[in-house]
Amino acid sequence: MSAPILVVGGAGYIGSHMVKRLRRAGFHAVVADDLSSGHREALPGAPLHVGDIGDGAFVDAVLGEVRPAAVMHFASFIQVGESVADPARYYRNNVTATQMLLDGMRAHGIDKFIFSSTAAIFGDPQYVPIDEAHPKAPINPYGRSKWFVEQMLADYDRAYGLKSVCLRYFNAAGADAEGELGECHEPETHLIPLILQVASGRRPHITVHGEDYATADGTCIRDYIHVEDLADAHLLALRQLLAGGDSARYNLGNGNGYSVREVIEAVRRVTGHPIPVVMGMRREGDPPSLVANARAARAALGWQPRYPALDAIVAHAWAWEQRRARGL
Repeated sequence: MSAPILVVGGAGYIGSHMVKRLRRAGFHAVVADDLSSGHREALPGAPLHVGDIGDGAFVDAVLGEVRPAAVMHFASFIQVGESVADPARYYRNNVTATQMLLDGMRAHGIDKFIFSSTAAIFGDPQYVPIDEAHPKAPINPYGRSKWFVEQMLADYDRAYGLKSVCLRYFNAAGADAEGELGECHEPETHLIPLILQVASGRRPHITVHGEDYATADGTCIRDYIHVEDLADAHLLALRQLLAGGDSARYNLGNGNGYSVREVIEAVRRVTGHPIPVVMGMRREGDPPSLVANARAARAALGWQPRYPALDAIVAHAWAWEQRRARGL
């Protein structure tokens, strides 16, 4: 059997889907997670090491035992508002702990790294769709922490030969098509699961934050990408690195933008439930439109999203929300 792949943060939303995808592709996936937001039950049968990658002794022990061929990183904190309120926590986890992991990899001779990055590194877009050449000007500590790691990885490549692929997500959404995995954030901040909680009766209404943006219907536009399509892109990037590929940076999205109102209508269509709406104030730092130009990932990786349609993304997430609402 080939060397394992270490999935850091593999018990979380995207990480657990990645573990399943790796195992289905014939890889031996091993998980390291502190379980601060991840869930053991999302990893049936996958080896799990519980600990903090900011702990050098833990990193050294796990890398020494697992001896992975590559490391995949899904362990960042991701809430923009929280990053503004407590930037120290975000820089400590997203930057300092990631450097601890990278230095452990160097010590153990592991030179392949897949990093989950974000469209937040671009800040307020100067143009859409956003390609890889777009200026990087993050406007919050979350985005700055991710951009800092991307720059650190470029430096580690030049100095130490550590190869990395950074994958910049736009809006991860949906759930495992087989209904085994989905979003379990506490608190939940993502739009689609919040609307679905209204449909299932777990929430009285959805609040729309601003209706006066410079968009067709006045609400923000975002590019939603199915979590399984994200996992597929990571797998292709991993194969590229394992085959001797160079470091790379790719944007991941469908290239289609949907407004908040359009997402609400899609949920009404898929679930058959009315979705009461309450209009709220704009949130600081919400750009009017974020849409990806993902042509580079398609060309270089051969990536082709399997679930680009918004209704398919919502349908898979709805199946998962119904399971959660029933306590399954």
